Amino acid sequence: MKKHNNAGSAAETISPIANTDIVYPSTIPFILAHISLVAIFWTGISWWSFGLAVLFYVVRMWGVTAGYHRYFSHRTFRTGRVRQFLLAVLAQSSAQRGALWWAAKHRAHHKYSDTPLDPHSPVHRGFWYSHLGWIFARGANDADYSTVSDLTKFPELVWLNKHDYFIAFALGAAVWWFGGWEGLVAGYMLSTVLLFHGTFMINSLAHVMGSKRYVTGDDSRNNWALAIITLGEGWHNNHHHFQSSTRQGFRWYEYDATFYVLKAMSWVGLVWDLKSPPREVVRGETRLRGVVVEKVAQQLAQTFSIEKISAEIREAWDQSITLEEIADRANDAYAQAQAYLDDLQMPQLPTLEELQQRAMEMYSTSASMDDIIARAREIILEGVSFELFDDTGLMPA
Repeated sequence: MKKHNNAGSAAETISPIANTDIVYPSTIPFILAHISLVAIFWTGISWWSFGLAVLFYVVRMWGVTAGYHRYFSHRTFRTGRVRQFLLAVLAQSSAQRGALWWAAKHRAHHKYSDTPLDPHSPVHRGFWYSHLGWIFARGANDADYSTVSDLTKFPELVWLNKHDYFIAFALGAAVWWFGGWEGLVAGYMLSTVLLFHGTFMINSLAHVMGSKRYVTGDDSRNNWALAIITLGEGWHNNHHHFQSSTRQGFRWYEYDATFYVLKAMSWVGLVWDLKSPPREVVRGETRLRGVVVEKVAQQLAQTFSIEKISAEIREAWDQSITLEEIADRANDAYAQAQAYLDDLQMPQLPTLEELQQRAMEMYSTSASMDDIIARAREIILEGVSFELFDDTGLMPA
């Protein structure tokens, strides 16, 4: 299968075979940007170049949050085709690859959030991998462009994605022309590196530090400090709870500068159809999707040791009934065996009350908590049944 590193059409696909290079060409600008900061010792940094760095950081961070994230990745508002192109231009001035690549990677993050398939999860691969190590991982240059077919139909976006660093290089050249080496290094390059890490903190810190208001099935967290640094992206648990909302600070006191600017733009018709979370969503009163219930129930069930529970049951049964007798009584039917075990009211199995207590310690309240607890107990029972009946050699295939 042919591999494409950039989007050329909606029909293009990505090879499942990872690139085996050690350093990919796409990571070279990232590396050089960091190395270039050494030149500040020669150029110095004055008040005007510092102000330029702040300006470039804020404006381009807004391009990342409003463009890459809330528009291209989640389509939380609408705008015209020309303004869509300009959003992509502004976002790509951040030197964070193309809008289509960014959106495809981010949609994969939400689809597989904090699972082994997540491109950048600190839960499975550690903090530093989620922060920047994933950029250097094999296959990181690839993206599944079939997930952004709503974007690849625009040839101008495809062109920008193929020339993903063109805008950033052009802006850097313009800054050097008008501001000299100090403007380029202390103004432009410094802000670019800070912008890298400000964005990456949402991948890493926002899944490690902060509070969980909603049950989302992952480790997304709200962090007010990150919200300030990223113009509102720090309300990450809110965002994972209701991804289609333009506003990520759900409460009036949750600072969200990106949304404020978009709201003002909507007043003059530059953008429209800004999506907001319904009141019941903000209050956490809506029922969770089945896939989230299953994921959270699995997490809850894993906090109990199947091996320990099974060992206690074996010990309790040594003086009463053999596993073979249970298997016979269940007529070799695994589902019936589980039902029989459940009917035995074994004290070794966690009760619904114990599961509820554990869930209260782990998660926020949710309208689906009863479903999560019931499913978690089913999972534990299934695991114990497997352990016990596997010992008898009578486990069905």
